[in-house]
Amino acid sequence: MKKITLAKPLLLLFLGSLFLLSCSPAPQSTPVAEPVVITESATSAAASQPDLSGIWQAVNTAHWNVEGHTAKKMPVTAVIGAYGGMLAGTSVVVGGEIPYRADALAAREVNQADWANLDPAAKCYIPGIPRQTYMPAPFQILQTDSEIFIAYEWGSNSRSIFMDRPGTSAPLPSWMGYSLGRWEGGTLIVDVTSQMTDTWFDAAGNYHSDSLHVEERYRMIDENHIEYQALITDPKVFTEPWTIRMPLYRRIEEDARLLEYKCIEYAEDLLYDHLRQGYDGSKALDGSEPDDNA
Repeated sequence: MKKITLAKPLLLLFLGSLFLLSCSPAPQSTPVAEPVVITESATSAAASQPDLSGIWQAVNTAHWNVEGHTAKKMPVTAVIGAYGGMLAGTSVVVGGEIPYRADALAAREVNQADWANLDPAAKCYIPGIPRQTYMPAPFQILQTDSEIFIAYEWGSNSRSIFMDRPGTSAPLPSWMGYSLGRWEGGTLIVDVTSQMTDTWFDAAGNYHSDSLHVEERYRMIDENHIEYQALITDPKVFTEPWTIRMPLYRRIEEDARLLEYKCIEYAEDLLYDHLRQGYDGSKALDGSEPDDNA
């Protein structure tokens, strides 16, 4: 009888423990953060946007004439000899020639006939885009995610390419226009609009209207070379869009930097010498009498 009396409480205790265990909530496992997976496409997209920062320069004669041209004697050869001649150059226009409308071509010929007095860059006006890129002086690119800033030695000019303002436009035209940039793979594409009609593509009188649209492309060929392209669209002047293409070279010398070339003071003789007291003859670049209204 004593064994039975002792076993019963133990059995009840055992059954009660099972009941409590069955009613207890299941233990919660500690959450484990899933690892961040960087896909191949994400890494390749980031790597495909190269850093264009640096000092670059076009090495050609496109600032004289974007089409192919022979060497020419210049008015100043009488003063500085061979230093004043125009070097020959090959065309940077894809296809060789600019597709002018017939009526617009006649206007280009008028520009060419008096280019020394009419060329805006000779007067130190801002050359505009794309001409500012291939003026005979270096320029510096400073790149961020939201803006790419370009400073040019020629004329101490500059421009901003906005990377975070898609769909915006400029309220008024300007000498450098309005630049919106985007990346397509490893190529920087820049849409340039709202440029002044006064700019030329070169000293040969190649010009545009107020309908000009320029699409620039900057593509790194290797660490020290950029392939530069500019698609020119202007239905008022050209029968179809046309493209300028050239390499840009990184300035790699140890002390490479932009120096000062504020060209205003060098254009004063061309523009204003005939207005100075004691003026004794024409001092225009081509030897003709300057026009006070030019």
